[in-house]
Amino acid sequence: MNLGNLRTRSALTLLAAAATTAALVSPVASPATAADQAAKPTPPASVALPDGFQPEGIAIAGRFGYFGSRVDGDIYRADLTTGQGKRISQGPGTPALGLKVGPQQRLYVSGGDSGTVRIVSMRSGKTLRTLRVSRTASFVNDVVLTKRAAWFTDSLAPKVYRVPINRDGSLPRKRDVRVLRLRGDWTQPTGGDLGANGITVAPSGPGLLVVDSSDGTLFRVSRTGRSAGRARLVDLGGASLTNGDGMLLEGRRLYVVRNQLNEVVVLRLDAAGETGRQVRSFTSPRFDVPTTVDRSDDGALYLPNARFSTPPTPETTYDVTRVERG
Repeated sequence: MNLGNLRTRSALTLLAAAATTAALVSPVASPATAADQAAKPTPPASVALPDGFQPEGIAIAGRFGYFGSRVDGDIYRADLTTGQGKRISQGPGTPALGLKVGPQQRLYVSGGDSGTVRIVSMRSGKTLRTLRVSRTASFVNDVVLTKRAAWFTDSLAPKVYRVPINRDGSLPRKRDVRVLRLRGDWTQPTGGDLGANGITVAPSGPGLLVVDSSDGTLFRVSRTGRSAGRARLVDLGGASLTNGDGMLLEGRRLYVVRNQLNEVVVLRLDAAGETGRQVRSFTSPRFDVPTTVDRSDDGALYLPNARFSTPPTPETTYDVTRVERG
């Protein structure tokens, strides 16, 4: 062996060692990792609800969606990643409309024409507290949570109901309920038309956003101090929210579901929530009178199809539609 061959072999040996070392430290996914990624299930485009269920509200926590029945107040929980689900709470025979997930794994539920709100344990499904918020004609429709309270709209009266969320976990009592009477720019519809429907918080400050589904207007409602209950019309630059139902606020972007129109309007609000402009609107061939909306951890939107235009029977099918945001 001459010196040239020795040098060549030494160089090749060094190159091979370097390649082996590079392979050991390379971030390329192992076959097991690639298999795990490939095995990750794709969430279904729609999730079936029980026949005859008649859903309206939605609340998402982790991979689970929670839905209330307009028929009897049952609560159904569905795994949005697999589509599997079950009833977790037997209703009292009155509606369960809007619902939100609160502290201590509790659901806050609007009771429709029963004039009540309920607090339900997400663990046991037990109704922990039922509070009557109105003894006159009412339709307790939707709900939003702030740090210290749950706020419920009444579609048949110019009122918003405040139910406290106690920091110590204790349940509120009837005497703790407060009524905000809507005033200022608010005009209550007549003839039985639904007024205040969807509700969410303002982008900043102690305000609520409430949509009047009868005429398509949006209001910023003060919730504290002497101005509590004062409603100011939000300037939407001519955009209409007729049939406005559930709403979802993300930063300064507001999603408003227009149920009978099978449409979602997307608004861009100013920091105070006093003005806004329509950014876009969208629909889906899977929409069948969607009512409310919530967002999953992966950023998709989920909307239950209430199918108001379909005569309800015990065999009528219902589902929830997943929409990828563009």
